[in-house]
Amino acid sequence: MIDVMQSSGKRLKVIVMSPAYNEAENIAKVIKGVPREIRGVGEVKVMVIDDHSSDGTAMVAKNAGADYVFRQKQRSGLGATFKKGIDIALRLGADIIVNIDGDGQFNSKDIPKLIAPILENEADMVTCSRFLQPEMTKNMPWSKRWGNKRFSNLISRITGEKFSDTQCGFRAYSREAALRLNLKGKFTYTQEVFIDLVEKGMRIKEVPCEVQYFENRKSVISSKSFTGLVKGYGFKSLGIIAKTTRDTQPLTFFGMPALMVFILGFIGGAYSFVYWLIYSATTPIRTLFNVSVFFMIFGVALGILAMVADMLKTIKGTQDELLYRLKRNEVDQSHAMKTLNGHVEKVNGTMKKINGHVKEMKMNGNGSGHADKNDKENEVEMFAEGKDEKSVGYYAGLNAHKRRMKER
Repeated sequence: MIDVMQSSGKRLKVIVMSPAYNEAENIAKVIKGVPREIRGVGEVKVMVIDDHSSDGTAMVAKNAGADYVFRQKQRSGLGATFKKGIDIALRLGADIIVNIDGDGQFNSKDIPKLIAPILENEADMVTCSRFLQPEMTKNMPWSKRWGNKRFSNLISRITGEKFSDTQCGFRAYSREAALRLNLKGKFTYTQEVFIDLVEKGMRIKEVPCEVQYFENRKSVISSKSFTGLVKGYGFKSLGIIAKTTRDTQPLTFFGMPALMVFILGFIGGAYSFVYWLIYSATTPIRTLFNVSVFFMIFGVALGILAMVADMLKTIKGTQDELLYRLKRNEVDQSHAMKTLNGHVEKVNGTMKKINGHVKEMKMNGNGSGHADKNDKENEVEMFAEGKDEKSVGYYAGLNAHKRRMKER
């Protein structure tokens, strides 16, 4: 993979994004802790996406020095808020997007360590791992530790790569990885991102970072109790994982159950057939035979569904590629328009200065030997035909000057 960011020679822009819901007590600490100068980075901006908080999180974030603050009109969920934040950050010209929770559990000073593999072109996404060095994770409840390990093992099996922590929200994404993301879950995004990016060939790396849990801290999406964790976060996350796996690996998702059901039916049918050959009777095994036939038919039907779903996956891959190209063109055009607007603003500023100098010369009576009074008035009008230079500009003034010359 070509290191586009480094080869282009541009000043890299990092946007540190924090989706937040009722984090007025902690968001200021997170924002103020973000390092504004990082080696290899041109500028660092902080963006807060307030998921319709009721405690004034957005105002606190603005007062704490966040460069961009957006507030949802209604609560959308962590997954939807994260997705919207990624889209906004790309439009703002981010080359690297860092996502950090607004609860203060992660140390903002670890951001340079988190983005280093992306700067060195070793990864497209970097995630903090709380289990590579367990001593860096303080006061984690045993229920969360158990649940995190189970989910990490599940995602590792699905993706075919070994990950130690797939639930952590402290991550960094390259521009390419962010453009490739196509998420569906509204409740959370953490596991879905792994499946989606691995399927698209993105490189993911884990780095150990410090994290601290607070005893009185209540999680927005998960519970401290084992029962609450399983019923709430567990079931909802499993649903998102199942849907993502269905879309990215349909042949495995439908094919494996189809094969298992067909084999069970085949074994039962073979046993019934052998029994009939030996005893010339089906009375004791008639039910087994009927169930076996049903299992084989159901297995074949699932197998056909698996093949159809696999064909749809090919179509989905084409759609994802088209979506990626559209997003990239849209982001590039948005960035180009901002650059153009910046140049226009500079030109307008220059024109205003010239206008001021011309007016000053007129008032002081300078330049009388080079042009008569009418010529000077025309010169002034050429640069200041209208009060709004943006709407009129130099060329409008020039055309007006040409019309007056024809009238002479």
